[in-house]
Amino acid sequence: MQITPRDACFAKRCARSHRSVVDTGLGHDGTLTSSDTSPARPKRRGLLVDLSPIRQSPAFARLWIGSSVSGVGAQLTLVAVGLEIYDITKSTFAVALVGVISLVPIIAAGLYGGMLADAFDRRIVAIVAAVVAWATTGCIALHAYLGLHEVGLLYALTAIDAVAATIINTSRSAIIPRLVRPELLPAASALGGIGTGFQLTVGPALAGILVAWIGFPGTYTVDVVLFSAAFLGIFSLPAIRPEGESQRPGLASLMFGVRFLRRSPNIRMTFVIDIIAMTFGQPRVLFPVVGALLIGGGAVSVGVLTAAGAVGALLCSLFSGRLGHVRRQGAAVNWAVSAYGLCILAFGLVLVVAQLSGHRGVGSLTEGLGSANLPALACAAVALAASGAADNVSSIFRNTILQTAAPDAMRGRLQGIFIVVVTGGPRIGDLFVGLMAFAGTIWPPLLGGALIIALVGLLARVQPAFRRYDALNPTP
Repeated sequence: MQITPRDACFAKRCARSHRSVVDTGLGHDGTLTSSDTSPARPKRRGLLVDLSPIRQSPAFARLWIGSSVSGVGAQLTLVAVGLEIYDITKSTFAVALVGVISLVPIIAAGLYGGMLADAFDRRIVAIVAAVVAWATTGCIALHAYLGLHEVGLLYALTAIDAVAATIINTSRSAIIPRLVRPELLPAASALGGIGTGFQLTVGPALAGILVAWIGFPGTYTVDVVLFSAAFLGIFSLPAIRPEGESQRPGLASLMFGVRFLRRSPNIRMTFVIDIIAMTFGQPRVLFPVVGALLIGGGAVSVGVLTAAGAVGALLCSLFSGRLGHVRRQGAAVNWAVSAYGLCILAFGLVLVVAQLSGHRGVGSLTEGLGSANLPALACAAVALAASGAADNVSSIFRNTILQTAAPDAMRGRLQGIFIVVVTGGPRIGDLFVGLMAFAGTIWPPLLGGALIIALVGLLARVQPAFRRYDALNPTP
């Protein structure tokens, strides 16, 4: 692919702006007064998470709180939709299709949303997408109230909601480096992990309880109410327009972003390694059949298993204070993803033992924990919690590499590609698990965990420069 002189000129201007400006502090509205992205050596910190981003940037604090609260509702609905579809179809593959059908729209939304974030006020882009997401959630609730039981309509609504959520996340991720100091980006990412852990812990557990207590319509209504917090966090932001030369959304803008990524091996590696982890290590679509048949416990067990990974991520983020001192962030990503694969393999071994024990659930998602194989459920939850912690470490460093190594004028497009990876990868993983499940419930985590470990080891040998990535000298 040829790089035009205009592309080269634009890249030089981005890099010049990226290198030359020195951070001088935060403005009264909570945004950085400059665009420096070169991290300084962090001060010595304790084991607990660093709260400096919240203390120093009110805008970041409001955005973080708003996204954390609204995310609880989003996860609640995601789990409830899976439970409703399984209740209608009794098919794990039908549950897997929720993510698969959304994959192409998510890819389009991530790419185009990234171009929008690099061309317009990122706050306005996020607001418009939030309105669409809120309206779609209302339609899912209305579908349940009317008792339609239309799986095709649920697929369509969840796809639209996923598109809107992708654009929100793309804009928000490109905004954060403008709200906090560069050296605090690992801490900001860890706080994001706490928010995500809170969402994934409370949301799925609440979904299991609410579905059994008030049914699907009331469960979706709770999400409609909680989503209002997202508007609070976004509306209170100042205008955040891209710094440097902007490009109109379109093929030329997208191709420039692709060419930049091709010349950025460290950023590209963070994408590739996450695709591997999410493709082969995402067993969430197995949870309904595990809760109904293999381990038992019904919807409550599904909630426990879904929340377990978030609990691990939450605990990891709470004790992430020392992660800000890690300089070899590429090597840290390799080790974290390898550990993630090992934990998924351990989850598969728990399922093997549970299957050999002869215990079976009653086949219904409405059963309680009294019929569950509690030792197997506890061991499975521990393995998934450990996988959540490992994935959170990987996420913190992958986010930091992207946010510090990329110039502001490119962040929207790169964040768009990044969002496509982190949201599209699990959808491919859903398909992998759904197809492998035809051979047996135990095979997806067993084979997937082993593949993750092997492929990460191979990439570490093929791309040794990524292992040497230095946080004090960030290069894309």
